[in-house]
Amino acid sequence: MADVYLNGKFVGSVDEPLVLMASLKDRRRAGTLDVNVNFFYDDSADAVYVECMRGRLRRPLIVVKDGVPLLTDEHLRKLSRNELSWSDLVRQGIIEYLDAAEEEGVFVAFFPEDLTREHTHLEVAPITMFGLTTSLVPFTNYNSAQKVNTGSKNQKQALGFYAANYPVRMDMDVNLLHYPQVPVVKSLMHDIVEYEKHPSGQNVVIAVMSYKGYNIEDAIVINRGSIERGLGRGSYYRPMVAEELRYSGGLVDEISIPDKDVKGYRSEVDYRFLEDDGIITPESRIGEGDVVIGKTSPPRFLSGMEQYSLSSETRRESSVAMQHGEEGVVDTVIITENSEGNKLIQVNLRDHRTPEVGDKFTSRHGQKGVVGLIVPHADMPFTASGIVPDILFSPHGIPTRMTMAHLIELVAGKVGALSGRYIDGSVFESEPEAALRSELLTLGFRDNGLETMFNGETGEQFQVRIYVGNMYYLRLKHMVANKIHSRARGPIQLLTRQPTEGRAKEGGLRLGEMEKDTFVAHGASMLLKERFDSDRTTVPVCSSCGLIAIYDEYKKRAYCSVCTDSETSLVEISYAFKLILDEFKSLCIYPQLKLVNRY
Repeated sequence: MADVYLNGKFVGSVDEPLVLMASLKDRRRAGTLDVNVNFFYDDSADAVYVECMRGRLRRPLIVVKDGVPLLTDEHLRKLSRNELSWSDLVRQGIIEYLDAAEEEGVFVAFFPEDLTREHTHLEVAPITMFGLTTSLVPFTNYNSAQKVNTGSKNQKQALGFYAANYPVRMDMDVNLLHYPQVPVVKSLMHDIVEYEKHPSGQNVVIAVMSYKGYNIEDAIVINRGSIERGLGRGSYYRPMVAEELRYSGGLVDEISIPDKDVKGYRSEVDYRFLEDDGIITPESRIGEGDVVIGKTSPPRFLSGMEQYSLSSETRRESSVAMQHGEEGVVDTVIITENSEGNKLIQVNLRDHRTPEVGDKFTSRHGQKGVVGLIVPHADMPFTASGIVPDILFSPHGIPTRMTMAHLIELVAGKVGALSGRYIDGSVFESEPEAALRSELLTLGFRDNGLETMFNGETGEQFQVRIYVGNMYYLRLKHMVANKIHSRARGPIQLLTRQPTEGRAKEGGLRLGEMEKDTFVAHGASMLLKERFDSDRTTVPVCSSCGLIAIYDEYKKRAYCSVCTDSETSLVEISYAFKLILDEFKSLCIYPQLKLVNRY
């Protein structure tokens, strides 16, 4: 007797669960039962699970009976003539959607030639088991599963041509590649998603070799000549928005150049790019601290009769200005109104981004790395036929990561570039490696992708052959210009008197437990001391009761609020420690400081 569960809820029992399963499947394929229902018999628990809830991941498979797929050549001809649709095939029970549970009890074949009488289903295409971005990775079945996943994620972060109407859009944190290209080595999915309309990478020449240690670990070395010819160049767009808000009592913000008597007035230099209406001029090159949209607001707090005598002195400055470390060119200025009818100003800033040391690049196989060095074109190694690679990739990235597809794409890209055609790298259905190698041989190159190369600085021939080929490389949005951060001195927080947090606020770099351990291990005791006194303060401490005393600025003396005529000593402590002593006192705990070695 097997229990039956509907969406996890017990609904009854059956004597013959396998007969029930066969009956339910037949009814679903015949169309008398909804196609969204899935069934699974768990023999270990002796239970039948019937699922029809939302949120299940399901995928289509072709039904197989007695080793023969139900999808025939006649069906395919009708599909190509639009006499039959996908929905018709699902309705007729030729194709059915299975969820994760039902997949446990089926036997699926990849290709029709693999079918046996034991098989229950056939893949529509092997590529359907992958998501959109994963199926864009060529020769996926030659990679380790982890790097397939990494390569898929990296593609989502690549710079490209994301939308054709980008000049009139106000998107946050947008990157645009200036010269995007369609990959030479592509998969079936590139054609399906019309990748040529929104490409996000470039075809480059890669040499797998080290270069003076500058491509150590995952770093890459880039040819400066390639950058000057347009490799990886892009633009970074960021919007700045201001609106005239309305407040109670008829008070409103005003977008204009603030008067000098407004509270918080900056300086004339900061407002130099603003026009008479308080909005910046398009194509102005601006930097840190420059005002983009001039704006004044009414005072925050009104009391008594002040609200009836509002003059310009009581208004405060609330302009939108460039933050610390930012620069760019004003690209677009849009003056409109929001849904509430308030005046809305949107300014799009543009910053030209050329690849620099620290910027991140990757192949489609998760082989990501930052630029370690940019070498002049004349100093780059070159092949016997005069080809100078755009990127030098470290050979140490291959053995541990097992990305064989990375190496195969190099050879495939080389074949595609030389023969002037696209190479099919669709997963499980790609052009065979042997065929690519034999074609490369007919094109006058070694079939294993190796070439003789020469030192660009000395002209000497390298004693080893170098693996060279063409590849699709992506520039990622992680750029050093957005992340570089340093600080000598700057603002502090009001409560803790420690440096502020975050790059935009000119914040400090926090030294954590692990960072502290590295300094301890290194023996850098003075550096450690310096790092840990960002909130150093000197306080008077009562020598008799051990509480922090009070310093009277007017009388220039310190006294204890508990003891009458006690002696005080100045002690250097962290302000955060002083705060926790105050917290203890609020809990009626007596934090006594015992002073020793007094001078």
